[in-house]
Formats: sequence, C-alpha cells, structure tokens
Amino acid sequence: MPKLQNKPTNVFLFTSLLLTVIGYFFVYSAGSYWGKVHYQDSLPFFWKQAMYGTLGMLCALAMSKMTFLTNRKFWKLAYILSILLLFSVYIPGLGIVRNGSQSWIQIAGFSLQPAEFVKISVIGFLACMLAQKSTGLKRRYIQPILVCLVPAGIILVQPDFGSAFLLIVGGFSLLFIAGFPVRFFVAIGSMGVLALAGLIISAPYRLKRIYAFLDPWEDALNSGFQGTQSLMAIGPSGLFGHGFGQSRQKFLYLPEPQNDFIFSIIVEEMGFIGAFLLIGLFCLFLYTGYRLAVLAPTKVGFYAIAGIQSMIGFQIFLNIGVVIGLFPVTGVTLPFISYGGSSLLSTWLIVGLILRFSKD
Repeated sequence: MPKLQNKPTNVFLFTSLLLTVIGYFFVYSAGSYWGKVHYQDSLPFFWKQAMYGTLGMLCALAMSKMTFLTNRKFWKLAYILSILLLFSVYIPGLGIVRNGSQSWIQIAGFSLQPAEFVKISVIGFLACMLAQKSTGLKRRYIQPILVCLVPAGIILVQPDFGSAFLLIVGGFSLLFIAGFPVRFFVAIGSMGVLALAGLIISAPYRLKRIYAFLDPWEDALNSGFQGTQSLMAIGPSGLFGHGFGQSRQKFLYLPEPQNDFIFSIIVEEMGFIGAFLLIGLFCLFLYTGYRLAVLAPTKVGFYAIAGIQSMIGFQIFLNIGVVIGLFPVTGVTLPFISYGGSSLLSTWLIVGLILRFSKD
C-alpha cells in the first residue's frame, strides 16, 4: 500500500491554497469599486471571502481526520439530508430569491446555496454504491441514474440550471469511470439533448441567453451585455494586461465583476500571461487530484476522488468558456477564485474529502 508521503498531497494542498489566495486578491480588485458604490466600503467582498476561505480550510483539516467519511451509511444519510436541504429554500423566512432563482437560504445574516453541498453528497453516495458489487439491472443502471437525476430535477425547478448541469456531468462522469458501456451514454445523451432543448424552449430567459451567445452584439445593451463587456475586458488586455487593480470594466460596466465573470477581470489586469499561469495552476490541481485518485487505497476512494475532480474540472472549463464566449451564460462560479461563500466553502470541503479518501 503506498504511503501518504509518496503521494502528491503536498502539491495538491499548496495549489489549493495558492488558488485561494489569488482569489482573495482578485475578489478585492474586481469588487472594490462595486463595494464602494453599493456598500460604501471597498473591502466587503474581500473580508467575506477571507472568512469563508478560513472556515473552509478549517473544515477541510477536520474532514481529513474523520474516518466515518468513508462509510457508506454516512453517505446514504448525507444524501437524504441534502435532498431535504434542497427543499428548505421554500421555507418562508429561510429561503431567499436571488437573480430570479429561489436557491438560497439565509441564517443569521449568512446565505448559503444548498445545491453546492448536494453535489458533494451525490458523488460520495454514488462512489459508495458503485464500489459495491451488484448484478441486477436495477442496481446497476436505474439506481445510479436516479441518485443523479432526483436532486438535479429539484435544482432545475428552483431554477438553477448551472448547478443541475454540473451535478449531472459529475455523476455521469463517475459512471463512465466505473466502466458503464458506451451505448448507455449514447442513449442517455440522446435523451439529455432532447430534454435540454425542451428546457431551453420552455423558458424565455434561456432562449435569450442562447440568442445572446450566438450574437451578443445584436442586443449588446440588454441580453448580450455581460458577454460583450467580458470580451471588451479581455480583448485589449494584451500579453501582460493593464496591471493589478487597473481594470476598467469593473467600474460598473461588467455587472458584479467579482462573481462569475472574475476571470475576465484577471485577464484584463494580468493579460495572456496571467491567464495562462492561472489555468496552469488549475491543471496542476486537477492532475494531483487525479493522481491521488489513482493511488487511493480503496475502490470507494478512487471513485469518489475521480468523480469530484471530474465535476470540478468541468466547472472550471465551463466558467472560463462562458467568460471568453464559447458557451452561453450559465451562472457557474470559478472554483477558489469567484466571490461566494457557498462556492468557496464547498470547494474546500471537496479538498478535505479528497484528503480523507486518499488516506483510507
């Protein structure tokens, strides 16, 4: 059995910390003017990000020592509780609406997005399920599909298309890693395309996003506003950018630049070189995570780490793709970097979970 010190744990942890610190700097830079205008303070986003980051690191440290996290009964219970948590957004006085989506809860002035934590429980429970030997069609196909689709359907109703899409991609990536046949994914993929088309057609705001994606300049002051402003930030940045803190688009041109579109501010200030280095760090994070999966001493550990890394890797790819105009706007954060307590906290919970599964 390989010893922990022979694994790329230190590089994985160092990369996670470095990405978080980079996130602190650019949350401050991107959100300073927005904070002055709306909160009369240039640091509100920075302090909240630092608080959630510290809390996340402490939780990750604690999780790395919790042996029950590798227990199937725990993940079954966590999955059930996470489903119930999704319904808590509809409780009066607890659930809140943001940007037209009722997918948040607020407790003592702090807001959390349950979908961020449901994604973790789905991967954990699915990993335990797949690690068990099963022969029946129901257990082999139907149950894993339902484990993914039930919470994804609840999240879609809220509506939160981005989180539901990531959950489905993460879950089905794990099924692929577990060796499910190609014909299974062809069938599911075909049905998924039809369902996706139906979802887009049924919601006018999603259709607007598709039109804005195809030609953001057609309605540059309305549905295409975020996309065009993001491209206007990236386009003139050049090789080295305008310099840290020197973004122009953060001055109320790009809406809430510290959130989903923070990558465009990073490119604007640090240029192609800065973007290349940041993407390189993400690649190192993913590579060392997958290495920990391969070296995991148990089958459950391998599935859990590989599934989590696949999900977070696709999230990185999707966010950057949206920012540079490759995909329609989905509302997906950039892990470690984007402002958001739920996103940063859940990402560090993932780090703690990977550390735990890499041990036993």
